[in-house]
Amino acid sequence: MTVTLADIQAAADRISGHAIETPLIESPALNERAGVRVLLKAETLQRVGAFKFRGAYNRLVQLTADERDRGVVAFSSGNHAQGVALAARLLGIPALIVMPSDAPKVKVVATQGYGAEVRFYDRLTDSREAIAAEIARERGSVVVPAFDDPHIIAGQGTVGLEMVAQATAMGAALDLVAAPISGGGLLAGLATAIKGLSPQTAMVGVEPEGFDDTLKSLRAGERQVFKPTGRSLCDSLESPFPGVLTFPIMQNTVADVAVVSDREITEAMRYAFATLKLVVEPGGVAALAALLAGKIDVAGKGVVGLVLSGGNVDPEQFAQVLRGEL
Repeated sequence: MTVTLADIQAAADRISGHAIETPLIESPALNERAGVRVLLKAETLQRVGAFKFRGAYNRLVQLTADERDRGVVAFSSGNHAQGVALAARLLGIPALIVMPSDAPKVKVVATQGYGAEVRFYDRLTDSREAIAAEIARERGSVVVPAFDDPHIIAGQGTVGLEMVAQATAMGAALDLVAAPISGGGLLAGLATAIKGLSPQTAMVGVEPEGFDDTLKSLRAGERQVFKPTGRSLCDSLESPFPGVLTFPIMQNTVADVAVVSDREITEAMRYAFATLKLVVEPGGVAALAALLAGKIDVAGKGVVGLVLSGGNVDPEQFAQVLRGEL
């Protein structure tokens, strides 16, 4: 099953009036440092503080009346959890979210605040997919995946529709667009939308060190699944594999994948705060980190678009980053 530009345009109609059309912003200071015009899609300002609300609402609004009564189950370290929880509340649907016990407290509290029930698991020893599947069997609920669902991918792709339209309104044509990769829902949707409207635009993904499964998969020509041996500051990007649906889309649309270190992530977070006046979580700042670290080839590019995918950073962690302790 694939996702088309028409699917994304239909998703845009469904989420209109519910999701925010986030701004595409420009910083002269960043342009000067990068040596290229940079346009930042601030999904940090989206409802729940991340792009995930788009896909979650597009998925849940299409449930039947019977499915809504039986509720939904999702698994997430935080942003998808919040997106599903808020979409469920708006649509009057019971929601249970399976979250890792070490998820950032700010994301757990927000998820519960939207009215969802939370079930914790150990991300190093338990299978969140198995837990969610068992709960769904017991309750008759619908499982809402974080990325491997065509409606989720289409919803995330609305970010790309907005970027192209906003860049055009600014008199700019996007030569390259970069975005973080976890399971690939954002990048797959983004690439489908942008390539459908602007075929010449190069698409680049960004992954954290130790979780570069998409890069390895693209090089191997098939999905690679590996067991993580450590952690990344980018908790939202710690997927050990690209999705079954997202991977072939990325194979056909993504030109390159950059890999960034925790140090480069924290430097980008400090830069975003000090220079851009933006609060961006570790996973959300990955594309900016890759640009600042020189890991995205911008030679010959006139305009580069970056997605800042989320801003839900734990306050204490953020303070440590700003103090240079992480």
